[in-house]
Amino acid sequence: MRYAGPIERLIKGFSGLPGIGEKSATRLALFVLNSKKGYAEELAAGILDVRENLSLCERCMAFSDTNPCSICEDAGRSSETICVVSDFKDMMALEAAGDYKGRYHVLHGNLSPLKSIGPEDLRIKELFIRVRDEGVKEVVLATGFDSEGEATSMYLARLLKPCGLKVTRLASGVPMGSYIEFMDRATLGRALAGRREVSS
Repeated sequence: MRYAGPIERLIKGFSGLPGIGEKSATRLALFVLNSKKGYAEELAAGILDVRENLSLCERCMAFSDTNPCSICEDAGRSSETICVVSDFKDMMALEAAGDYKGRYHVLHGNLSPLKSIGPEDLRIKELFIRVRDEGVKEVVLATGFDSEGEATSMYLARLLKPCGLKVTRLASGVPMGSYIEFMDRATLGRALAGRREVSS
């Protein structure tokens, strides 16, 4: 079934979003069509606002409406520690956890030879400028634990260690609330390798 041109264009727009197939895009488009006019206007204004009023923080490379961003400007956060993440969403997940009190650096991707993504395609040069200029003592590598995230982490560690920094990697292992019997071998192996002494 073909819809009117404006609906088709909206469906096409929604289907370009990650994880949204044609059926979901159609439902979203019809929801917008049946909603109050004010909702559609607010949605459109929000999309334009994000595109026009957000840019990369000159220090950490995160998306922000100020430059530098509020995290980089926060005097209460340690400037001696930088947590390196692959994407902005990873940074937001760590922020939501509420335990990390240092600064961040967003790479905007991982090394991936199969996708023709090399070091020059990531924000690695900016990271080394910060390490040189900001008195950084520790870099926490918080890229993912898939093959691309691991490759990126190992590459950065190899470059950073000669700088005299403490280079650490996020621990990985058994998630809270899970059962040993359902863990895959790689996860259990990491959990065993990263075991710590239990304090009394």
